[in-house]
Amino acid sequence: MLQTRASLLLRIRNPHDERAWSEFVRLYAPLIHAYGMKHGLQDADAADLAQDTLRNVLRAIPEFVYDPGRGSFRGWLCTIARNEIRRFAHRRAKQTDGTGDSNVRAILDEHPDREPDPAEWDREYRLNLFRWAAERVRAEFRASTWQAFWRTAVGGADAAAVAAELGLTVGAVYIARSRVTARIRQEIQTVEGDDA
Repeated sequence: MLQTRASLLLRIRNPHDERAWSEFVRLYAPLIHAYGMKHGLQDADAADLAQDTLRNVLRAIPEFVYDPGRGSFRGWLCTIARNEIRRFAHRRAKQTDGTGDSNVRAILDEHPDREPDPAEWDREYRLNLFRWAAERVRAEFRASTWQAFWRTAVGGADAAAVAAELGLTVGAVYIARSRVTARIRQEIQTVEGDDA
């Protein structure tokens, strides 16, 4: 499992390091939001989940001691998010008592005793980390370079077809894909360190 870079965790402990907290939120808020959506929350409720989870992290982080031997930071974060989903479902059930709302009942039935699937959480994390890194580096590349990368590496398009459409050689498409991929990996390493 990929590990969150310890330096970022130390930096967010400093209440004056706004850049670290902003970076942390950009990295983890989409992960928590997507987790909520996959567990039956509506968009606005998933946004509230992300906000509540991050608020809990902000409260707890001054005393948080990073010890990889006790588990990953992301595992701890997943537990907080799961508990927030439970709280949401219980609040929602109380608000809708007697309405017969099957959606709330379904959320309660699905989540109270279910442990998070570490593989699902990790897949979602990697996907969000990729999106985060891609967004950060996109402006560094010409449009044709980015399109060559995106359409072949992400979209799975044939390199020869993309080359023809973009007016590039097949070799240029492979070079573009390689350069962008390397730069995204480099950006991911700013968060993940050598484990990326």
